[in-house]
Amino acid sequence: MTKLDRRQWLKSSGLLSTALLGGISGMEVLAEEKKFNPRPLSTPVRLSSNENPYGPSEFVRKAMTESFDLGCRYPGSYAGTLVDLIAEKEGVSADHIVVTGGSTEGLKITGLTYGIDSGEIIAARPTFLSMLNYAELFGAHINWVPVGKDMGLDLEEMEKRISNRTKLIFLCNPNNPTSTVLPKEKLWDFCRSVSKNTVVFSDEAYYEFIEEDDYPSMVELVKEGQHVIVSRTFSKVYGLAGLRIGYLIARPDIAQMLQRRVVAYTNILAIKAAQASMMDKEFYGHSISKNREAKKIIYDTLDELQLRYVKSHTNFVFFQSGRPIQQLIGEMRNEGVQIGRPFPPFMDWCRISTGTLDEVRIFANSLKKVLS
Repeated sequence: MTKLDRRQWLKSSGLLSTALLGGISGMEVLAEEKKFNPRPLSTPVRLSSNENPYGPSEFVRKAMTESFDLGCRYPGSYAGTLVDLIAEKEGVSADHIVVTGGSTEGLKITGLTYGIDSGEIIAARPTFLSMLNYAELFGAHINWVPVGKDMGLDLEEMEKRISNRTKLIFLCNPNNPTSTVLPKEKLWDFCRSVSKNTVVFSDEAYYEFIEEDDYPSMVELVKEGQHVIVSRTFSKVYGLAGLRIGYLIARPDIAQMLQRRVVAYTNILAIKAAQASMMDKEFYGHSISKNREAKKIIYDTLDELQLRYVKSHTNFVFFQSGRPIQQLIGEMRNEGVQIGRPFPPFMDWCRISTGTLDEVRIFANSLKKVLS
């Protein structure tokens, strides 16, 4: 991998002079880098995994380094403060919270719990597959429901599929890879209704990127004692993907059952980083703001190329490239850009993550070149 000096690249591309003309001094750029820690520009530009290109922030890095001396300790006894912070944020008691190794572990243990020995899980296609692939290893049957014409989850069809075999309904909202979000009232009514007959799992990994102020989290139904499980992660807006920490929110009896299946758990540095990240409001706001700017660059590029795309409620954009995705993956790789994997059945669609503004500009220029 070849690393590029960011200021050298900016200078050679003319972007540094543009920044200076726009009133952003070199000192301000360096101060922002210190505080928010954008990843260094490197090749290939990896925009394939929906990672936050910023973080850990300066505040979080300090908390991590100060916890180094605890590295000889098992992490369990240090998680209590984090659990209390999460419980306060979500408005539940601590016995509703299960800390996991990223939200992926929460997805997998839930898929195992409800899918083992031919349990049926109803899920959209395409969607995030960690739970579903893992559950299939233990004999689960996945009842796939294609997304609708608007790329949104087809709740009506999901409800029709419910039978006495159904153990769980998996909703990824916003959905990955389509980036769609369900209409709030429709989602609310669906979850309240079907959770009387089966368990609903709401994967809210990208929830923080939804910018409608009154959009409901399904945690509200957990508070009512419904058969609802919600997953959250510190990987996305908090910028801690490499540290592997997330959590589940569920009714205490369900939480206790899932807690017994936790395997990987997490580590001291991740716990301390997650605690600090919850207090770092400035970084949180920066992540949301930069994601919005990066999406605008992507939208403008796709509009210029007259390519269809889904308006995103996440930190990625799903667009129709007009050519086989495997072909586009290779062509973009030749231009030094790594894009998302195939998502059947949409084999001429591409998922592109929002990176730093520098990275997204490189993507935009490369896509124009490849499609010209």
